Amino acid sequence: MEHDLEKIFGHFVTGAKFREGDLYGSGHIHDTYRILTEGRENDDYILQRLNNKVFKDIPRLQSNIERVTLHLRNKLSNIPGSDIKRECLTLIPTYDNKSWICDEKDNFWRLYIFITGHRSYNIVDSTGKAFEGGKAIGRFQAMLSDLPGEPLHETIPGFHDIEKRLASLKDTVNRDPVGRAASVKAETDKIFRREEEMKVILKLGREGRIPLRITHNDTKFNNILLDENDRALCVIDLDTVMPGYVHYDFGDAIRTAANRAAEDESNLSRVSMDIDLFKAYASGYLSETRQTLNPAEKEYLAFSPRLITYTIAVRFLTDYIDGDNYFKIHHENHNLQRARAQLRLVESMEEQYGQMQNIIEAILST
Repeated sequence: MEHDLEKIFGHFVTGAKFREGDLYGSGHIHDTYRILTEGRENDDYILQRLNNKVFKDIPRLQSNIERVTLHLRNKLSNIPGSDIKRECLTLIPTYDNKSWICDEKDNFWRLYIFITGHRSYNIVDSTGKAFEGGKAIGRFQAMLSDLPGEPLHETIPGFHDIEKRLASLKDTVNRDPVGRAASVKAETDKIFRREEEMKVILKLGREGRIPLRITHNDTKFNNILLDENDRALCVIDLDTVMPGYVHYDFGDAIRTAANRAAEDESNLSRVSMDIDLFKAYASGYLSETRQTLNPAEKEYLAFSPRLITYTIAVRFLTDYIDGDNYFKIHHENHNLQRARAQLRLVESMEEQYGQMQNIIEAILST
């Protein structure tokens, strides 16, 4: 579908003249365009058509991002030498003083300033990058730990709730809509064998031992921008920023950054967690959060990669048994292949769990 990008851009207060716009990046949820403007003195921009099937309440989604970015900008303004335009996403208002528009075809759009001089990586190939990634997420959480006002909206309710994910899996196995349940008994057995252990973070939350905080909830490495020297610069993709436990962000970061193989690796012998990348990421993360996290949060950090990797395995397997209705697939057994790879990664983490705990303790003791 063709969109009149210049017309859409004109709804936002930029003071700049549209030159050209092209698709940008590799995101799977929104349609993203880079807008180039006339004149070297003017910023370029990121224009996004928002997916209101995944995010069903765009005003609430945008309200979260407005509050978070305003708080981050206020924090950065008190840090000498901060480059606020590069270290925090900048939403551009419309002439109606909103952070989004809805066009005549019921498409929702928003505009950010394009962050110059950044680097983005899909693969973590060094402990230096891992450290900076951990530092970026840790700083993000720490700076938002005192956000005033009401809790943020849940943009995707129950996103990391393992009890709900397991209930959905059990229901799907019982319904068995496309006759696949019997063929994956080995995988479901692995999942249900670990079921009670994986509920520990939710139990700690109910007991009041760990607090709900503001978490990013999608901490794959390409949502962290590094600068020209591969130093932590900015955390992006704030659509899933909402109340959560810090373990969700730390766990998903390790799941995606420290896996030696692809998320859907078919050769399971290649799948394992790189303990050196784990150590580097944890060091960066705790360099920013050791003052804000409580003892129970710190105690269960090493456990969290197991939980989140297990959770995504549950989601992949549920979708496979259900007939592949949620995740995009590239062949018939893709979701099963993904689930098996994630389960193997869980096993690798379990094999190294003692080391992971010792690493966290050693970092905290220095």
